Amino acid sequence: MAYAEKTSVSVSRTKADIEDLVQKHGADQFVSGYKGDIAVIGFSMEGRQIRFFLPLPDKNASEYWHTPGRGQRRTEEGAYAAWEQACRSRWRALYLIVKAKLEAVEAGISTVEREFFYDIVLPDGRTAGEWMAPQIEEAYQTGQMPAMLPMFSN
Repeated sequence: MAYAEKTSVSVSRTKADIEDLVQKHGADQFVSGYKGDIAVIGFSMEGRQIRFFLPLPDKNASEYWHTPGRGQRRTEEGAYAAWEQACRSRWRALYLIVKAKLEAVEAGISTVEREFFYDIVLPDGRTAGEWMAPQIEEAYQTGQMPAMLPMFSN
């Protein structure tokens, strides 16, 4: 069962909730948008830019065009309603994770950098996680740690 799979909170309301939440916790910039089946939110906090990509469900997936169980074909309106419900659920899950991270920071359990490390945007536009993931994969495959100063490796 997906988190908030029966939520009635609209995507636009959840975006506004996220914006209010990060602003309450000290963000000085906020942006949201989408392209195709990827939504994005970004905000600046404590001198760091943070970005989340949210994969949206495929409108053409059979789970939206056919009912569970009997597999009867839905109308176009029914398929759209099922897809929209899945989008609302994903946005609420994003709200939940951002809220949990910010609550941990506010409670002194963690820090902004620790909670949002993977999602901090680097000067080249990639997130720290996108930059580190290939290095971590290579370290596990080879059993070797990356060079501390790769520019001096021979």
